[in-house]
Amino acid sequence: MTQTVRVPKARQLVPRTRVIHALDVEDLDKALTIANAIEPYVDSIKLSYPLILAEGPQAIGAIKEAVKVPILTCFKVADIPEISHRIMKATLDAGADGVTLHGFVGRDTVRECIKVANEYNAQTLVIAEMSHPGAEEFMQPVGEKIAEMAKNLGATGIVAPATRPQRVKRYREIIGRERIIAAPGVGSQGGHVGDAILMGADYEIIGRSIYQAKDPAETAKQIQHQLRSRLEGKRPIPLIQYARHDAV
Repeated sequence: MTQTVRVPKARQLVPRTRVIHALDVEDLDKALTIANAIEPYVDSIKLSYPLILAEGPQAIGAIKEAVKVPILTCFKVADIPEISHRIMKATLDAGADGVTLHGFVGRDTVRECIKVANEYNAQTLVIAEMSHPGAEEFMQPVGEKIAEMAKNLGATGIVAPATRPQRVKRYREIIGRERIIAAPGVGSQGGHVGDAILMGADYEIIGRSIYQAKDPAETAKQIQHQLRSRLEGKRPIPLIQYARHDAV
């Protein structure tokens, strides 16, 4: 007799602080220490390959057990549909609540990734345009088409560059108010706290400025104060349906 396996349901993003921390360290003990310290000041913790390659996929579950915020994995899935399906399933089985995936591979792969994520009620963030300068060379020319595809396929949202806030504004115009925008590149890459949110992003992704700080918790707290100051007197931008896309 086949035993029914209960599929774990993912934690959902809730916009309290509007900050996602990219915890790109390679040591699990260090990651756990930072995750516990900064949790009050972030809406999610995003993990990427350096930690997983060093510590194994069990690191996802270990950090998830230590905190209550959602755990996103920035694996930038970009393979054929069959392999992408397996990557998504393994990642979500390990405890991830959401996964980033590249849109340039086309709608068949993106559709398959979203299908798997939906089985877990997990988030899918399709990368329309990355935050580094090189993204302007090949990604930016097709980024708007990727964003439109992500919207039509029912992705949770997209990734757009905080280093180029006007691009965030354009992507908000494309995807409307029912999809989220997470914007990386704040801090060490040159993006300024609050710029992307004022242009329509729901979250800003901040990495090195926090985890490389002498006191990550205090730094995250200061970023929160700075962000609130930037948004003071302006209409807050909720996660779904009411996200602004006008320039401020």
